[in-house]
Amino acid sequence: MKKHVQPVDKILLCSLCCLLIIGLFMVYSAGTVVGEDARQDPYYFLKRQFLFTAAGLAAMAVLSRTDYRVWQRWSPVLLLSCYLLLVLVLIPGIGMVRGGARSWIGVGAFSIQPSEFMKLGMIIYLAFYLTRHQKRITSFGKGMLPVLTLIFAAFGLIMMQPDLGTGAVMTGTCFVLLFAAGARIRHFFILGGAGIIGLAGLIVSAPYRLQRITSFLDPWSDPLGAGFQIIQSLYAVGPGGLFGLGFGGSRQKHYYLPEPQTDFIFAILAEETGFIGAGFVLVLFGVFLWRGLAAAMTVPDMFGALLASGICGMIFIQVLINVGVVTGLFPVTGITLPFLSYGGSSLTLLLAAAGILLNITKHRTTYD
Repeated sequence: MKKHVQPVDKILLCSLCCLLIIGLFMVYSAGTVVGEDARQDPYYFLKRQFLFTAAGLAAMAVLSRTDYRVWQRWSPVLLLSCYLLLVLVLIPGIGMVRGGARSWIGVGAFSIQPSEFMKLGMIIYLAFYLTRHQKRITSFGKGMLPVLTLIFAAFGLIMMQPDLGTGAVMTGTCFVLLFAAGARIRHFFILGGAGIIGLAGLIVSAPYRLQRITSFLDPWSDPLGAGFQIIQSLYAVGPGGLFGLGFGGSRQKHYYLPEPQTDFIFAILAEETGFIGAGFVLVLFGVFLWRGLAAAMTVPDMFGALLASGICGMIFIQVLINVGVVTGLFPVTGITLPFLSYGGSSLTLLLAAAGILLNITKHRTTYD
């Protein structure tokens, strides 16, 4: 039997490129009204998205050529750097407040979001840690507890901003990694019960979160307040029908739907391209995740398998939450749609993660 090392997965790369191209078109369409009124430039968001995409593609190109195993050596440094950034963003004068959350650090004309770095940094470190301590993972005290300490320390710092959506994505991704590493199912049931209690406490402790839950259950009870975003999102998705209103034809982007170019870009996509366009995008995500998980199952070492699983898990959870919010299945959380939504830190870090995943696909093996 002869072992073959494969080239980069062209199907995964093609699906990613299609998502990026669709994202550029939709950022332009969704952001023209806000860009023209607020910045006197209808191309404002598109031009910046081009810069973010170019930076992300450059990072992806470099990382796709960098052996993924090198990240084992640097994973502790990466994780510590991410913790440091999460602390720095909480310091007044360093962290920038937007939308009531202190989640950004200004860098010249741009800004970075440390919580986005933490998602990828935590994936890389846990893949390294779980590879070295796989035999311990079935023990709660020796295996899971040290990992949970790292996870909840990062989650706590993110919640101090506060940013429940990003914290939920990071935590969910970490649980995917624990499951892939062989953690006991009964431990997940225990953690699930504790998580429900903790989530209830977080909701009760912040009135705006409680409003989001009540508006999710009955948005029409406060159509101009807490239920506004969900209602306007459904007004975008519903009229799209099968084929949509046509590119640029969205009505909801005219200040009916807040942040149409970021959190609710899928609603604009559904409105303008209909069920066919929205379904095609979901198929592209499905193809991306299929090829990523295929690489995770065929890469020859556990670190690569866990790293690929973590990256795929992060993207899947983020897509699930974003689309769920837009279609009214989940409460509003402020999560962007990977590769499509406008945003620097999110897009750049996701493309960097995709670069690592592409390198892993080069090392997948088959036998004849």
